[in-house]
Amino acid sequence: MKTILIIDDSISIRQVVSLTLRTSGYNVVEAVDGHDALSKLASVKPNMIICDINMPNMDGLTFLKTIKNESQYAEFKFLPIVMLTTVAEEDKKQEGQEAGAKAWIVKPFQPDKLLSAVQKLIL
Repeated sequence: MKTILIIDDSISIRQVVSLTLRTSGYNVVEAVDGHDALSKLASVKPNMIICDINMPNMDGLTFLKTIKNESQYAEFKFLPIVMLTTVAEEDKKQEGQEAGAKAWIVKPFQPDKLLSAVQKLIL
């Protein structure tokens, strides 16, 4: 079973995304922000990450840049990361793509669209 790490400070978003993914046969691990996610990577080896942008402690773009560029996370460098966020500005999307995001989905999202992205990108 493939595992997806969801990073979002909103419990309701984590619940909706988790339910959507679990009912489609994925194992889900949840994190409340980038720091929490980095600590979970010590014990969880996800096949994909779905990450919000606006979070306390460590935002999604900082998390993305950390996982793609820091040597201690080298094993995750090519892991597909989907940004699921309310941020729709083109400059932020560009920054996310340059940092390594494979897809950008704007909230509110349609579960079918999320699942489609997951199925196309998951390792």
